[in-house]
Amino acid sequence: MLKVSGLGSGYGSIPILCDVNLQINEGEFLGVLGHNGMGKTTLLKTMMGILRAKDGTIAFKGTDITRAPTHQRVRMGMGYVPQGRGIFPGLTVTENLLFAQKAMPQSPKGFSLEAIVEEFPRLKPLLPRPGGALSGGEQQLLALARAIVPGPELLLLDEPTEGIQPSIIEEIVDKLKEIRSRLGITILVVEQNLDFIRHLSDRVLLIHKGSIERELQPSELSDGIAMGNFSEVQS
Repeated sequence: MLKVSGLGSGYGSIPILCDVNLQINEGEFLGVLGHNGMGKTTLLKTMMGILRAKDGTIAFKGTDITRAPTHQRVRMGMGYVPQGRGIFPGLTVTENLLFAQKAMPQSPKGFSLEAIVEEFPRLKPLLPRPGGALSGGEQQLLALARAIVPGPELLLLDEPTEGIQPSIIEEIVDKLKEIRSRLGITILVVEQNLDFIRHLSDRVLLIHKGSIERELQPSELSDGIAMGNFSEVQS
């Protein structure tokens, strides 16, 4: 579904990604694990066209999208939940969801407000509340629901567990499993949370200093390895 070859990217004259190669197959859940500052967010932003690729290519469903603008990638079937969630705090939950719906009015796989609330029942009593008044976990569920509204085929998630309480993380895990199995959405997530990655991923890529260092099976991520000892995973 997505193939990245020799990808280089960064900010101005500062390189962050160097010769990144990866692919994600249809229906797969791919995890990308790494410390802060290793290039995880830069990778997703470049995939979505928010940052320009300086080297290499990005292909989505066999089509070269390396120079395609972000809105074109979304209309082709890519969805994105940024780090920090990126909701509109001054808009209500309803308005946040309708914004995504209005942005993709012709999507045949899109969800109505009623349908997306059925998918995310926790949001139903929150519909009239401003996004900024929600807890971090509720905001993450809203961001996830908003990304699903256009009916994407591929969903990119940037650190969805950041600042979220454990009970909501469990709910997000269950919801992502459901989205993948019932809606058939392919998912790529970048994270630092080992348990989250291990419980969801088919494969895990380790990113270090802007390059993919290694591929692991989730079972190889031991409970005893904390992110402070991340180098142990790579040994």
